This record gives sequence, structure tokens and C-alpha cells, in this order.
Amino acid sequence: MREIYQVIKRPIVTEKSNTLNQSFNQVVLEVDWSATKSEIKSAVEKLFNVKVDKVRTVRIAGKRRNYGRKRVQRQSAYKKAIVTLKQGYKVDFYGEI
Repeated sequence: MREIYQVIKRPIVTEKSNTLNQSFNQVVLEVDWSATKSEIKSAVEKLFNVKVDKVRTVRIAGKRRNYGRKRVQRQSAYKKAIVTLKQGYKVDFYGEI
């Protein structure tokens, strides 16, 4: 099994992920391209000290971006995990404000 930080790369903090966190107790994370659902579940449980109910994954394709007339760059593809936490558990990325 891989190390926790090899599986989980970073949290994805957007308006939609904040809504999912508040309404459905879900956390959105960017994970390694080859990570399995069971690896993601165990990594989240160890890293955040929570219990995971369900894990869903989505592979996001890289997109072309045009900068000017001729310069074209490509965004890299990544894998996103939407992790549903059991009732009573919460992950707070912002801390106390």
C-alpha cells in the first residue's frame, strides 16, 4: 500500500465543493491517477481522523487553452474523489476564523 501523501494530492476548494461539504457532508480531493477507492478511503480516514461512508471518483480530462494567437497549452488531466463522511464527522479546511 502507498503512503497517504502519495494517494491524496490536495483538497479542491470551490463553491460547489463547499456546498457539498455543508449540505451532504462530502469532501472533494484531488488524488493520484492510479489510486483505488479503497486506498483513498484508508488515506482519508488516517489523515483526517474521520470515518468514510462512500467514495466516488471522476477522471477529469486535460483541456486545451489558447493564449494569444498561436501559443497553445494543455492543462494536465487529474483524478478527483468525492468522499462522503459518516454522520457526526466533519473536515474543516479553513480552521477557526
